[in-house]
Amino acid sequence: MAETPASGGVKDLEASSSLVVCFGEILIDFVPLVSGVSLSEAPVFEKAPGGAPANVAVSISRLGGSSAFIGKVGDDPFGHMLADILKNNKVNNSGMRFDHKAKTALAFVSLKSDGEREFLFFRNPSADMLLQESELDVKLIKQAKIFHFGSISLINEPCKSAHLAAMAIAKKCGSILTYDVNLRLPLWPSEDAARKGIMGIWDQADVIKVSEDEITFLTGSDDPYDDSVVLNQLFHPNLKLLLVSEGAKGCRYYTKQFKGRVGGVKVKSIDTTGAGDAFVGGILSILASDLNLYEDEKRLREALVFANACGALVVTKKGAIPAMPTREEVRQILKQEGRGLTG
Repeated sequence: MAETPASGGVKDLEASSSLVVCFGEILIDFVPLVSGVSLSEAPVFEKAPGGAPANVAVSISRLGGSSAFIGKVGDDPFGHMLADILKNNKVNNSGMRFDHKAKTALAFVSLKSDGEREFLFFRNPSADMLLQESELDVKLIKQAKIFHFGSISLINEPCKSAHLAAMAIAKKCGSILTYDVNLRLPLWPSEDAARKGIMGIWDQADVIKVSEDEITFLTGSDDPYDDSVVLNQLFHPNLKLLLVSEGAKGCRYYTKQFKGRVGGVKVKSIDTTGAGDAFVGGILSILASDLNLYEDEKRLREALVFANACGALVVTKKGAIPAMPTREEVRQILKQEGRGLTG
């Protein structure tokens, strides 16, 4: 598989006004002020907005694209804070709903000294789990050129039914469905339930992004780098693009016509939270303006260089949403790498 070299320009990739609607959870992350410690060792925490679909929505907006978020929070100070953060980041939050009984979801997240992240969730149940089909902003969903989601919203009812209904509406209206697995095993009743739930909508997605760990979990293979495992077990007949994120190393891509790998951007990592979401936001911001992106390998590779740079920039700062880069910041880091945007 070919890899994009460090030299040579990346064509200037324009953001689009085509709407990307992100569906799922938005919550408060409590993050230790001290790095490299477990949750039990952390002396002090600070609050930060979190939730992968919301992070992606902000990433797209920060890059100059058009995005909206659909999900539910508590009618509490944290819920209203999250709604305001989306609004302040130019994300359409009209699809948000407020629950008068359940609270906004909370998660404690730490990055331990061995580089592994540790999660502790408070959802018993939290408001995001209680979004109902009747609360969906159908008009907003019908406007989506891209409808993006993860798997956490598939775990519990009534949110699961709302998720499936929203997907069906978007699909019927011609939206591209994009799926970031974002496995959070502690939230599922069991490993088997997680595999079944995640794979239950697999064949409906047009674009899917998985990590190496998620490939191992979903396929049972010890080798997430084995193309035959990925193509035979994860690439379904209707899939247009399968992306495998490899962290700092870059990403792999698979379409019906071609496959390859694009190297990452070298940076000093401070906090990996939100890097995958920035990568997804980067690629979706370009896909929204070029809906046939996966049919042109050169264009796709340029877009993935851009997306890798988005992910790399996020790890240089603390937090997810505050660290999401602008197009100018991406342009600058690619220029430093010798892969500057041209044209």
